[in-house]
Amino acid sequence: GRNSLDMSWHARVWLPDAAEVWKSAELIKDYTPGDLTLTLQLEDGTEVEHKIDPKTNSLPPLRNPNILVGENDLTALSYLHEPAVLHNLKVRFIDSKLIYTYCGIVLVAINPYESLQIYEADIINAYSGQNMGDMDPHIFAVAEEAYKQMARDERNQSIIVSGESGAGKTVSAKYAMRYFATVSFSSGEANIEDRVLASSPIMEALGNAKTTRNDNSSRFGKYIEIGFDKKLSITGANMRTYLLEKSRVVFQAHGERNYHVFYQLCASSHLPEFKAFKLGCTEDFHYTNQGQSPVIDGVDDAKEMCNTRKAFSLLGVSEADQMSIYQILAAILHLAMCGSLHMLDHDCSYFLQPDDAHLKVFCELMGVPCEEMAHWLCHRTLKTTTETFVKTVSKMSAVNGRDALAKHIYATLFKSAAKQRSFIGVLDIYGFETFDINSFEQFCINYANEKLQQQFNLHVFKLEQEEYMKEGIPWTLIDFFDNQPCINLIEAKLGVLDLLDEECRMPKGSDDTWAQKLYNTLQKKNVHFEKPRLSNRAFIIHHFADKVEYQCEGFLEKNKDTVNQDQINVLKKSKVKDLIHCFSLCTDFLFFPLSLLGLQA
Repeated sequence: GRNSLDMSWHARVWLPDAAEVWKSAELIKDYTPGDLTLTLQLEDGTEVEHKIDPKTNSLPPLRNPNILVGENDLTALSYLHEPAVLHNLKVRFIDSKLIYTYCGIVLVAINPYESLQIYEADIINAYSGQNMGDMDPHIFAVAEEAYKQMARDERNQSIIVSGESGAGKTVSAKYAMRYFATVSFSSGEANIEDRVLASSPIMEALGNAKTTRNDNSSRFGKYIEIGFDKKLSITGANMRTYLLEKSRVVFQAHGERNYHVFYQLCASSHLPEFKAFKLGCTEDFHYTNQGQSPVIDGVDDAKEMCNTRKAFSLLGVSEADQMSIYQILAAILHLAMCGSLHMLDHDCSYFLQPDDAHLKVFCELMGVPCEEMAHWLCHRTLKTTTETFVKTVSKMSAVNGRDALAKHIYATLFKSAAKQRSFIGVLDIYGFETFDINSFEQFCINYANEKLQQQFNLHVFKLEQEEYMKEGIPWTLIDFFDNQPCINLIEAKLGVLDLLDEECRMPKGSDDTWAQKLYNTLQKKNVHFEKPRLSNRAFIIHHFADKVEYQCEGFLEKNKDTVNQDQINVLKKSKVKDLIHCFSLCTDFLFFPLSLLGLQA
């Protein structure tokens, strides 16, 4: 809706560019409405003709005056569009090494992939008590605003940290927590702030892993509530975890690792206290060697193990309880090697000998009877309306059952470790993900990000604009991308999830038949859904951030998330006292708590 008078001689605009995304150009010939081309000159002196689409008459976006470039708040720009935002962020980052920029109430952060000296105690003190616009943009300013509003209004506050994978969300959440721990008044328990911060290295060890995009990628979401008393002292913290990527325990793509803690444990296997675990190099275990990338540049896993153990101790977790955790982790590694199940033929049934070396170690560490576990790794109980019988399973079923058990053990351990932590809420969620191969995990992650984007739209656009109109404030309505149709595609009746659950209930349901139902139901009814041209076993969703192609293989199995109950019953017989409670329940807890965001699940 821009007046064509803006497009006069010497007007500066942005042109799309394949290599640089956007290039700056200057109009060297006046534009008259109805012209089909613009005559422009690039900054290097090249003259170009830019064609105007006659259907839309869309003109290139205008550049901001030089005096505004580098503003610390994007809303101060005369023109706020994609190239203006990108250029302003680039100028601030490249020219001044400034990684933070405001966009109204939102803080935009660029990950510098290096340590910056902008988080020290003196910086925290400088932001304490200041208004959000008085200082340079910073995560500390956002934290201070939440802290101040909590104190002034006596209302709970929330900080949502979102972005794509590798954007720096976890580090930002960590610095927000550090700010609260530093500025809160001292309580009777002198080390409570340190204990709140100590949860980070533990959850990173158990919940972070190396991916192709990020050496320290969070593979779970967490919501941390930090409690304060009337004197604004921290009283403790509560952490809720969700969406743990359990499949990583049993499979890693090339160039990726399992969870850090497995490598920390193997790197420390020479220590006397770990000798009984019979561990060695990570290359020797199936669950840690698939990615063929056991080492992270600049990371000493043995040293990281020391940090993890110190954090556990700081939280008051006894040495015995810590050893129980490491004992379970070691058992998981041995479980993968039982009978070398992963190396057998595809179609044969398999019988596992109770004297299998790795099985014996697994059962010793878990404190369960070896004969029973050997039996139920290769058999399962089937029930009909009239009888119950035991069936020998195929090699593939045995491998799937073993992997399901390993995932269940790790997920239960993860939940137990998260509960060892001891309000202002800090939500740190997976970033939007798209890889060469995207499966159920990426689908769930991106669905969660769609819901977060909807919450962002609600607060930043819808509610603000309604408030302006209600108050009679002159305001030009901003036309923003509403992602509700995409969310409906996923969660509405006869949407992707509804059809997936329905297929899981079918006796002979399969990934292939589910894919066909998706095509038949959604292909011509929703513009956000697309069938790939060269595949009958995949589907494409046009998300707010990007379009992603998902492979249907494995969706049903991962959605069911079934574990052989006979194997769980064996675990419940554990003679290791500290493990009994951990496996006494078989309740799935890894859900996405949309209620945290005030949304309907």
